[in-house]
Amino acid sequence: MKIAVVILNWNGEKLLEQFLPSVIKYSQGATIYVADNASTDNSVPFLKHHFPTVKIIQNTENGGYAKGYNEALKHVTEDIFCLLNSDVEVTEAWLSPIAETFNKQPETAIIQPKILDYKNKNHFEYAGAAGGFIDKFGYPFCRGRLFHSIEEDLGQYNDITPVFWASGACFFIRKDIYRQLNGFDESFFAHMEEIDLCWRAFNKNYNTCYVGTSTVYHVGGATLKNSNPKKTFLNFRNSLFTLVKNAGGNLFALILTRLVLDGFAAVKFLLEFKWLHILAILKAHLSFYAHLPKLLKQRKALKQRKSYYKNPSLVWSYYINNCKNFNCL
Repeated sequence: MKIAVVILNWNGEKLLEQFLPSVIKYSQGATIYVADNASTDNSVPFLKHHFPTVKIIQNTENGGYAKGYNEALKHVTEDIFCLLNSDVEVTEAWLSPIAETFNKQPETAIIQPKILDYKNKNHFEYAGAAGGFIDKFGYPFCRGRLFHSIEEDLGQYNDITPVFWASGACFFIRKDIYRQLNGFDESFFAHMEEIDLCWRAFNKNYNTCYVGTSTVYHVGGATLKNSNPKKTFLNFRNSLFTLVKNAGGNLFALILTRLVLDGFAAVKFLLEFKWLHILAILKAHLSFYAHLPKLLKQRKALKQRKSYYKNPSLVWSYYINNCKNFNCL
């Protein structure tokens, strides 16, 4: 089983300089690629000079995470794709438990390792933590992270277990399944496209697995910080996209409830005087309405399952029941 570690880069010369050495050092047996999303900095010459063993794929435009990987992976032939953010530090033998799990579990299509915070290494990292789940209304959460409450790593998630979605920060998928699912939905541009892909895999009865015996450290927000309203826009809009495309059950009731809950989120931003984030939610909803005909067409062509969610309402559990830890859900 051959593994390709594919790092998507856009103007990330400094990140490559900092994090690529650990990937090269600890990824023996894997082929390492950097897929450059039409960078305007010195990334490509830097790679050619300092890391001649790394294979470079040059995309013609910055199509974001989704299109960037879709284009790059056309040129990759290994059995397993590892999609790795450029701001991730890997650890010794990190690939061995992943390869072993794929070998032992032929029904597993997607895998995520344990993702800890590079800046606070005894805590989980926001984008993925110990594997992801979804609530009935499409709000994602993780073992180790509910909204912005992040757990300390005390070994409580050192297991190998099924999850609903894997983080795009470090995302392993079988090549054949990626091709069968037609890769990422490029209308997402960035953020939550990996959840959409995992949801489509789930609806086709493929498994996503968390492997807590492999560890990586993720900086997070290196290209788009949580404080950026564009990230709020993408997260709210793309979450609605995934819900329409993939959720089983009464879609009208789900969407109506979700839009009301988004309204409460806007009120929260209002109380925090985050005016640009309120505007981002409004823009997200307007973009969602504009895309709705296409989304409904996609929904009709896809399969949906009703048993997709672990928690009926994360908002209720977190804010009303004061549940701030995954194990209390």
